[in-house]
Order: sequence, then C-alpha cells, then structure tokens
Amino acid sequence: MMKVLNRIKRTYQSDEIRQRFLDGKFGIEKENLRVDAGGNLSLIPHPDVLGDKNDHPYITTDFSESQVEMITPPMNSVHEALGMLETIHDIVSENIGDELLWPQSLPPNLPEEEKIPIASYGEKGRAKEIYRELLAEVYGRERQLISGIHFNFSFPDQMLGQLMRLLAPNQDFELFREEVYLRMVRNFMRYRWLLVWLMGESPVAHDGFKVKSLKTGEQYPIRCRNGMSIRTSPGGYRNREALYPDYSSVKAWKQSVQFFIDEGKLSDEKELYMPIRLKFEADSTRISHLEVRIIDLDPFEKIGVREENLHFVHLFLLFCLFVDEADTFRAEQQKLVNSNQDIVSCHGLCETVSLITFEGDAVQPRVWAGSLLEEMEQIFSSFGFLEHPRYHKAMKLVRQLVEDTEMHPAQRLLREIDEQGFIEFHMRKAKDYKALSLAKGFCFYGFEDMELSTQMLLKEAVRRGIDFEILDRKENFVRLTKDGRNEYVMQATRTSLDNYSSVLMMENKLVTKKVLKEYEIRVPGGGHYTKAEEALLDFLLFENRPIVVKPKSTNFGIGITILKENNDYSVFKRAVEIAFEQDDSILIEGFEEGREFRFFVINDDVVGILHRVPANVKGDGVCTITELVQQKNQDPLRGKGYRTPLEKIALGEAEEMFLKSQNLDFNSIPGKDEVVYLRENSNISTGGDSIDYTDEIHPSYKKIAVRAAQALDVKITGLDMMIPDIKIPAAEDNYAIIEMNFNPAIHIHCFPYLGKNRKLNQKILDALGF
Repeated sequence: MMKVLNRIKRTYQSDEIRQRFLDGKFGIEKENLRVDAGGNLSLIPHPDVLGDKNDHPYITTDFSESQVEMITPPMNSVHEALGMLETIHDIVSENIGDELLWPQSLPPNLPEEEKIPIASYGEKGRAKEIYRELLAEVYGRERQLISGIHFNFSFPDQMLGQLMRLLAPNQDFELFREEVYLRMVRNFMRYRWLLVWLMGESPVAHDGFKVKSLKTGEQYPIRCRNGMSIRTSPGGYRNREALYPDYSSVKAWKQSVQFFIDEGKLSDEKELYMPIRLKFEADSTRISHLEVRIIDLDPFEKIGVREENLHFVHLFLLFCLFVDEADTFRAEQQKLVNSNQDIVSCHGLCETVSLITFEGDAVQPRVWAGSLLEEMEQIFSSFGFLEHPRYHKAMKLVRQLVEDTEMHPAQRLLREIDEQGFIEFHMRKAKDYKALSLAKGFCFYGFEDMELSTQMLLKEAVRRGIDFEILDRKENFVRLTKDGRNEYVMQATRTSLDNYSSVLMMENKLVTKKVLKEYEIRVPGGGHYTKAEEALLDFLLFENRPIVVKPKSTNFGIGITILKENNDYSVFKRAVEIAFEQDDSILIEGFEEGREFRFFVINDDVVGILHRVPANVKGDGVCTITELVQQKNQDPLRGKGYRTPLEKIALGEAEEMFLKSQNLDFNSIPGKDEVVYLRENSNISTGGDSIDYTDEIHPSYKKIAVRAAQALDVKITGLDMMIPDIKIPAAEDNYAIIEMNFNPAIHIHCFPYLGKNRKLNQKILDALGF
C-alpha cells in the first residue's frame, strides 16, 4: 500500500486525479458554553426555542445543559461548512435572550461542581444522561466543560475508486479505502503536535478553574504560561490512563478498543479521547469519515475558527496520506508522539523546548515545523494544490507563524488577557460577536448567492431541525424533510399550497384584474394592448391623465413607467416601448391616488403589511444628493441582487430623469431635513424603503386582501393595494388592488427599514406543517 501511495507523488501528474484530491465532504462540530452578562456559566436549561436536543440535526447539547453543540451536515467544501456553522452560530445567538456564547475553550466563572448542570434529555434520552453522569464521576464536571472544534473529513468513494483503478486495479476496494484512512490517522497521530503548535489557543485558564486529578481524584488549579493549549494537555481531555490502540487495520483497532472496555479502562468506544477518531457507518465497521478533535476555539473569530486554519487542516490530512511512514505505529512510538503533543501543549511558547524525532534526535518545534512545511509545499506544489487561492492563503499564514512566533494566536491571546483580564477580554469578544450575529440575522452564510427569502426560509428550517437539500441552486429550489415528510419549495413562497392555475392567474395581470372585478373588488381601469401601434393610437384617451404603463406579466417593477401628467407624446411612446421590451402585451391603467401597501396573505390571514417608499434621501444642507445616496447605501441592510433586505439606491438614467423633472441633479444640495425622491415607483428592488404598517391599517382593508386571495384561490400571495387614507374604512371608491404576486418576497417583511419583524419564514413553515 505504501508503495502504491508513494507513486502518486512520483508518477501520476494527470489533472484528472490531482484536482480530485481536494474534493471531499467537510463537517464541523463546535461546542460553546452559554454565559450570563457577568461571565458566569449559565444555569438556565437549553432554550426550548432551539428545538428538541434529542433529535435536532444541527443544535444540541454536549456534556452540560449549558454547553451548546452545533453540528453541520457534510458539505462540499470547507467554505460551505464554515458558512453553515456561522449560520447555526447566529441562530443560537439570536435565541438565547441576553445570554452570550463564551468564545474560549476553557471555561468562564464556574459555580460549585454539583451545580454544573448535566445535560437533560428526558425519558427517551435517559441513556445519554447516564453516560454523562459516568463521565462526571470519572473526570469531573469542570473538565467536561472544556470545549472545542471537531473537523470531519472524508474522501468521495468515487475519487478513491478512480485512484485505485489507476494505481492498484487488482486490489480490493474496501481494503484500499480502509488503508487510505488508517494511513492518514497514523501519520496524523505522529505529526499532530504541529497543529497544536500552530493553532493552540488555550494557553491560560481562569484563576478559579480547577480540574479533577485522574490519579488522585483531588481538584487542582491549572497554571500555565508557556503552553499553547491546556485543552490538549494532560489537564484537558484525556482518558484515565494512556491507551495505545492497534492502528494496523480496522479489525485490529476494534479488537484493541474492546479489550480496553473489557478491562474496565473505557465504558464505551466513544470514551476513547484521541486527537483523531475513526468514525463508522451505522452498525458497520466501514469507516464513514475521520474526526479531527484537536482544534481549540479561536477567541479572535466570531465562530471560533479561522477559515485558513481549516484549509490548512485539510492540507495536513492530505500530507498525512502522502508522507512516508516513519515506522510501525506500535505502543512505543505512540508514547513518543503523545509526549511531543504534551510538550507543545504545556511548553510550546518556550523557545528552548525540544521535541524528539522518530530517530531519537532533539529538535526545536519551530525548526521541525519549518522542515515539515517545506515537505508539504513540495508535495502540494506537484499536485497544484497551492494554486487554489484559499489553500495558498492557508500555507502563507502558517509560514508567517513559523517565521514570527510573536504572531502566534496564543501569544496574542496572552497579551490581551494580561491587559484586560481573562473574563473581561472574552466577554468583550462575546458581546461583539453577538452584535454581529444580530446585525446580519437575515444571512445564511455560504448560500449568499441564493435569493434572500430562500436564505431566510432555510435558516428557520435549521432552527427547527428540518433537513434541507438544494435541488437547483440557481432556481432557489429546495426540499425540506422532517419526520418522513417532504415539501418542495421554490423561491421561498412557491409551495404545494397553491395550485398551478392560481399561479398562472397571478402571473397574468390582465386575468387577475378580470377575476377580481368579477368578485366586486376594485381594480384600476384601463386597456390591454398586444401591439405598440394600438397603444400609441390611444394616446388621446389618456392624455393629461395620470397613468401607469406596465408589462402584463413581470415582477419587481421591471418595465413599469408612471406618468403623472402624460402630456408629452414622446414620453408616452417611450413608456410603451419600455413595457413591450419586457413582454408581448402591456396594460395602460389609470394611476390610483394614495399610498401603495403590500399585503402578505398566508392561508386567508394577513400576516404582514408594508408601505414601500420610493428611493429617497434626506438633506443635511451640506451634502450633495450623490453623497447622501452613498451614505444611505452604507446601511448593512442594503446590498445588490436581492441578497439583503433592502437594495442600494442607484444613480442611473432613471434616477437622473426623475431628478430632472424636479429641476434637480446629482450635484444638488437639499436643505436640512428636505426629503428628495429619486424614483416615482416604490419598489424595494429599486432602492425603496420598507415600513411596516401591519398594526396601523384599518382592518377592513385586510378583509379585502383576504377576499382577493380567495377569489384567485391562492394560499400565499403578496398583493399591492393603493389606499389614500389608512384610517378611513374601505369603501367602493377609496382603494384599488393594482397587482397580485405569486412569489412575493418575505425578507422585506422580516427586516423592514422601519418597523417590526413579522417572521414570515416561520409562518410559511407553519403553513407547510413543520
């Protein structure tokens, strides 16, 4: 097997296989303690709003009721896995009230040991509680609160099969696959000290933190100033005694672990605390993935881990596959490499400390790290891995750490703690990170290319523990699954609740008007045209009257022109041309006076109402309109392409023309508090502001909106209604429905410019039965 794998480096340079080596499935598990405003461990139970921790696929608890565990599913890249983790992290932060997520692996202020709450799982999870009670008895509750990052990785079987066919076509695939993973594990164990030396971020503990001695049972304080990582030291996660499994095969490994259990050294296979674990498919001895367990939480990162570090861990795993094995990995060598890890964990910041190589030579960690990185770069360069920007950046970062140890995160952390205090520094970070989570609560990281409404629906699905699958990313088509039920959703609001004919009616503005009129619901009067010449011939019918010219079947305000006076034929002609550019038939309607409101209806219930104000700026008497627009566009809620709740205000032809009609231009300076509008239409997609009016509008208009939805037999719709005075009850002549939408955006109701979050993502999932 070794010769076969070594051939990869020497003989096989085809892009076909080289590029596939970076493929894989990547997952992350992260633990954080919940703390109160004073930096004390929370004694409040795991919030019910985060779902049932017994079967939630993304959010549960680890040892303690106060220890949140966040789990990503296997993703196609490190970047996507980190995006998923950040989304889960934000969901937790948003739903723990005034509490914060402690950003350090080592615990905050702790109560007396017996007051540390063991995770409770109810009757159906009683076995989990019994196991945790055993851990508390053996290791102490304080030690079990030490938290960290687990990084999961597996190769695609297709890639391993391709590799085997090229290099060892006569070998049994399962044996080939097993040896690939075992070789990676053995070499990971040998060189794992490097990850601790590069990424250790728990060099010092809170003064009051004590752990139970695994030999005497006495509590003792943790004191360390020269170490990289208390978490990976003998004071961190360790078994009661050193154990040396047999890594020669899966069968041998299983047998050795069972021996430890039979001897009473372990209660269960999962109690084997190793820096890397073999994980198996359910009820099988087939390896599913590798679990790297040696990564501390990074207090300098909101989600506890830096993307470059995980890309380096991925490269390190590949290095462990390619590098020659120093010797058989028996107990004697395992003792040596365990000692190297302990030296780095406890004394890695000391320049004079030495590690022992496999040949028995003493070498400083920095020197050995430099030679290992050179070897990695040689291997990775031959495969082209470092041509990938993210992996190139990861290698550059670790190179800098080797060259300048003052940049090491443990050194930075010690400086910050010395200046601010252990609790104070971490609490400041925790507060900053929570503020970041709340500021961008609309975002699903890693899926920012999808429509914002879809992102928000998926984020709520994650909170509820609903599995999701992206079926067509470009079309925002997803499948939601829970308890054996599947629902298919496109663009957040196209669901199984609505029938096809209803969708087609809403898509066609002419049909919508005719059906609503039959139900005695007021709509604008006007004409329908299939040829531009016919529309132009009717100019005299609409001359000197306010009108709207629009395509029959478009959304987002595309192709719509509002002519308040309509006394210029050339302008009318251009408006008709613009509408026909978007559709093969158009509508010319009378302009309805009043303000436009978007009513969102779900299952005959108005769940949100917005007034959309056209793109505008408020003057300060100093800045030009251009400068005011630039300032307003700095709002984090504003972006481009429907990826944020509000769109940036443009400074284009349409805005220039509208300003010109007001005798203004981009260089004009509005007076203090003077509001200047840059558009006539109020679409959010063109930079408008969304203002929630759900509780302000007279209920009679809500009844009309529900009647309109019933008229078209739709369960989800966003209808636009013109209302002159929202306090006066609806009558035959004081409102008009100008449009009904079959895929209305939900994000504008969840994150309005002004007003209350109406949480439509929750209401849609409720309507779907989740």
